[in-house]
Amino acid sequence: MNGLYRAFASVVFGCTLLCQAVYAGRSCAEPQPLKTETVVRALNLAVQTVKLLDSSGAQVVVLGRAGQDLTKYGLHYSHLGFAYQQADGQGGHVWRILHKLNQCGSADSAIYRQGLGQFFLDDLWRFEAAWVVPTPEVQRKLLAVLSDEQRSVQMHIKPYSMVSYVWGLKYQQSNQWAIETMAWALDPDMVGADASRIKAQKWLLNHDYQPGILNIGAFTRLGARMTAANVAFDDHPNEKRFSDRIETVTVDSVFAWLQRAGLTTQVIQTIH
Repeated sequence: MNGLYRAFASVVFGCTLLCQAVYAGRSCAEPQPLKTETVVRALNLAVQTVKLLDSSGAQVVVLGRAGQDLTKYGLHYSHLGFAYQQADGQGGHVWRILHKLNQCGSADSAIYRQGLGQFFLDDLWRFEAAWVVPTPEVQRKLLAVLSDEQRSVQMHIKPYSMVSYVWGLKYQQSNQWAIETMAWALDPDMVGADASRIKAQKWLLNHDYQPGILNIGAFTRLGARMTAANVAFDDHPNEKRFSDRIETVTVDSVFAWLQRAGLTTQVIQTIH
């Protein structure tokens, strides 16, 4: 019964946030109610994820979902967040998600702390998830940041572009916030007032992070910029942008980097 309670609590936590965030990342011009089948599939995926996370022995994982179809760019997952354990006050724990979401297709974003149910209710393209378990030392440092209300949003800025330049400061997309937050948690020289996105990006460069590369032509860029407030390309260097080379933070590149950098000792785990 305790296991069932933890799974349920991890899934449904954050209903007040859900009312505000269920359409985050999508257009709110004509919001459509979620279909019953969508809700059932999302909650089933959430419950299954909780059970697998509980059996993993981890306290923190980097969790990705397939919210958009990015296969034409060679990408499998679109959005990641941190799943971490939080004490439930009864000697056990529940799983929480900390992640960044774009608000209704606008040019702004915010950080959300939710249950797994909310994480998977955001109109997924494919009901599938994947995670990487960081090493125990990385988990320990991440957990200290994720559990702290102020430190967990230290790297966040509101201006948002879903294709923000990986080494830029003008915008920040969701996966970029996550990896910069990870850099801050792991860099021993970046504490207190010394924390900054510039230093986080320098740490990532020094630790061989390599961004995802999207080949997006001029007509596609122009159309996206004219019709979507949450897409901008003006932060990319001209020589890369005009050669259709868009370098941004992708889930697939983060997963590959975590393994390449020795920040995880496990292969990617998938959930269908």
